[in-house]
Amino acid sequence: MSASANHYKPNLRDTLFNLFEFLEIGKTSLGKKPFGDLDEETARQTLESYKQICVDQLATSFSAGDHQAPVLDTKTGNVTLPESLKKSFHAYFDNGLNQLEIPTHLGGVGAPPSLSWGAFEMVLGANAPLAFYFLGNLLPRVIDRTATESQKALFGKLMIDKRWGGTMVLTEPDAGSDVGNARAKAKHIKDDVWEIEGVKRFITNGDFDAVENIVHLVLARPEGAGGGTKGLSMFIVPKFWVNPDGSLGERNGVFCTNLEKKMGLKSSTTCEMTFGDGKPARGLLVGNVHEGIKQMFHVIEHARMAVGLKSAATLSTAYLNALSYAKDRIQGPDLMNARDKNAKKVAIIRHADVRRMLMLQKSHAEGMRAMILFAASLQDEVEILGGHHDERAAASDALNDLMLPLIKGYCSEKAYELLAVSLQTLGGSGYLQDYPMEQYVRDQKIDSLYEGTTHIQALDLILRKLAKDGGATLQGLLGRIRTTLETNEGGDALAKEREALNEALTNVEMAFGHLLEKLGESLYHAGLQGNRLLFGLAELVIGWLLIRHAAVALKKRATATGEDAAFYDGKVASARFFASEVLPNLVMLPKHVSGSTLKLMELADEAF
Repeated sequence: MSASANHYKPNLRDTLFNLFEFLEIGKTSLGKKPFGDLDEETARQTLESYKQICVDQLATSFSAGDHQAPVLDTKTGNVTLPESLKKSFHAYFDNGLNQLEIPTHLGGVGAPPSLSWGAFEMVLGANAPLAFYFLGNLLPRVIDRTATESQKALFGKLMIDKRWGGTMVLTEPDAGSDVGNARAKAKHIKDDVWEIEGVKRFITNGDFDAVENIVHLVLARPEGAGGGTKGLSMFIVPKFWVNPDGSLGERNGVFCTNLEKKMGLKSSTTCEMTFGDGKPARGLLVGNVHEGIKQMFHVIEHARMAVGLKSAATLSTAYLNALSYAKDRIQGPDLMNARDKNAKKVAIIRHADVRRMLMLQKSHAEGMRAMILFAASLQDEVEILGGHHDERAAASDALNDLMLPLIKGYCSEKAYELLAVSLQTLGGSGYLQDYPMEQYVRDQKIDSLYEGTTHIQALDLILRKLAKDGGATLQGLLGRIRTTLETNEGGDALAKEREALNEALTNVEMAFGHLLEKLGESLYHAGLQGNRLLFGLAELVIGWLLIRHAAVALKKRATATGEDAAFYDGKVASARFFASEVLPNLVMLPKHVSGSTLKLMELADEAF
């Protein structure tokens, strides 16, 4: 396999299983208001089209983009992308892939989130650096939800029709994760027009030449506003000013002043953006109200879901690449014949440790996909029940909220760990650029860092999500798991797996109970044990979903033949492996939490 060969191996079959056989969105979501009129057959065809385009047109610039870095013209602040990447960028729009998630009233297909996320996994797996250039497809929906009528009219559909780029602009050199420490200033000019001044850092795709305009959603502090995140407002700041008739005006005072040199995602421009240095950077106060952090969370939550999905998608294609190699690579005799010098050499998939590594990857990749699409189905429910502000949708909305730190935090950490296993499966070849594994590792590591580090996700889970309702939403989730146990889902065939799930549930409940006691002593215990609790809860949820998947697969297996029969056998095997190899490890979780001490916090800095 050469570096230029197509690396991407999608697992559409498992996505179809999740959406149509397990979640059954053909009955629960498709065709329901406020979504478009897609039926199941059309939705399946759409996913097949996505798959082909992602493999044939988006994945082709994955390796080339890693070796042909974007170039910044420091005089103009313009960034030029490699031609191969621009070709893939335009293929996404030329084939209408952007239309799937756009609401019908903005001219799109209006697909439910479950279908949109299932499709977007393939975009992320095919070319993750490219995928984040499509943030401009999200911003019109955020503007549509939060802006004034005149702002919606000016930027909503126009951004979609013109394929404009978009960014979320939060981070500053001295205010990374501490967003509330941001110093960028906003000065009121007239009506909803303000001038922004300051420097922002780590802005994904802050400038690139594949589009005629880029719209930045910028957090800045109006003159006289208080400190912290509550004092921040959000502004629409276009690269080129947009006239009332939709035509482009003069270049605005926002420029890319540096491109970061990174470990991975090299074809994604990570920019330092300077606002108002020598030329005013005009922006519109979103909604003409000072609710910046609340408005920006529409973007942040979408980004966290996307980052978790990016990790899962990368692990999935890495696993399938490792599987393909393991089937082809002939090395050594079967272990049972190791003493026979004349024994036939076998493909390494016949070696026990390789099979263990492959199933470790398979079960986690499928588990991550299950967890993400389960959350996506909750997002379907929220919209069908009236949206985020409708009381009927409150329970589904809260559970989706609880799932987001699990998706972002767990998937980003675990995928990085398991990508090393994917690479290991190839032996020395995995370390070479002839295969995609080393780029997967480099491109994926950022996922545990941006859009809120792993520990920020853990603190979000414990101090925000659980504290918000006293743990009621968590108890609701655990109640769903108890229902699976009480109804003996999967019958006798999955009795051992349910037993492992029951023990895992007990251990997770005990761990959270111990944490509540520890928090009475000090909040430091949330910092010391938070990651463990996030990972433990995520693995409990994944184990639960994999067992439920296996129950469906066992029913389907009774009449399946050929590839379908093998697929269902694989689903059952994933659940059994996870239940026997991963869930038992949760027995240590309550022991760690109950034994948590403050000795580490009391240790003098010099001792480190």
